[in-house]
Amino acid sequence: MPTPTETAAPTTAAFTAAWQEWHAAHERHRADPHGFLAVTHLHWLGHSHRPGGAAAPLDGVPGTWSVENDVVTVVLGAGESLLRDGHELNPDGVGTTVVFGPIAERDGINLKAGDAVVELAKRGGEYIVRPRHPGNALLNDYRGTPAYAPDASFAVNGTFVPFESPRPTTVGAAVEGIQHVYEAPGELHFTLAGQDLVLTAFNGHAPGTLSVLFTDATSGKTTYAANRSLIVVPDADGSVVLDFNRAVNLPCAYTDLATCPLPPAENRLSVAIEAGEQIPYERQEQQ
Repeated sequence: MPTPTETAAPTTAAFTAAWQEWHAAHERHRADPHGFLAVTHLHWLGHSHRPGGAAAPLDGVPGTWSVENDVVTVVLGAGESLLRDGHELNPDGVGTTVVFGPIAERDGINLKAGDAVVELAKRGGEYIVRPRHPGNALLNDYRGTPAYAPDASFAVNGTFVPFESPRPTTVGAAVEGIQHVYEAPGELHFTLAGQDLVLTAFNGHAPGTLSVLFTDATSGKTTYAANRSLIVVPDADGSVVLDFNRAVNLPCAYTDLATCPLPPAENRLSVAIEAGEQIPYERQEQQ
């Protein structure tokens, strides 16, 4: 008969292997040639960032850009090129005017300019333009993200408790001057380190998922100070597993050209969650 240690070993090995496979896939996604590590500029088109709202050229992006009444206008000059969904927006090459919008909050479109992707999006009620160049040094010098060794004790069972109706929740952002408003469908209740804890959850990008923004006692020490994120998937009965080994950094952990949301006040935990991704090497070298 196997001993308890012999019985546990395959389970631990399987847990570690599953985490390593997930982490490798997440790293590949992060290092995409047009991912956030490729962002070279963050341009704000709104009046609050550009007095008078005058049209202006943007570094790293073709055309002259302006916004008025929730519509973005781009004037392309002779020889300037932008593609949307593979279609050239200046087909004759002699110059043209293109309009975009309205775009919903936290939504956006991607345009192509040579080997770059130009992201046009709305964040905090204002339009932003972010060129993503595959030759960006932050991307090309990326060495991966340090993380705690996987530890099954940080994969805890919990319960999703829905609110009677979703609650609009306003949070700050990694850049000053804007706020994000999310719908919180409910809370996650769980126990960790002998403490009963609660996290406000937002709707995730994929249907049926929840997104949790949080900090803990490791934040600013071994993990990024501003935030980390965790995706969870509740079962039909509300049961859920919070696997903090899969807590990840948001783009603002790597670049100041991100508009990431900050956790709501109630999601700033006092326990030390020594699991998941740690401070990126890039930020460590800035300390």
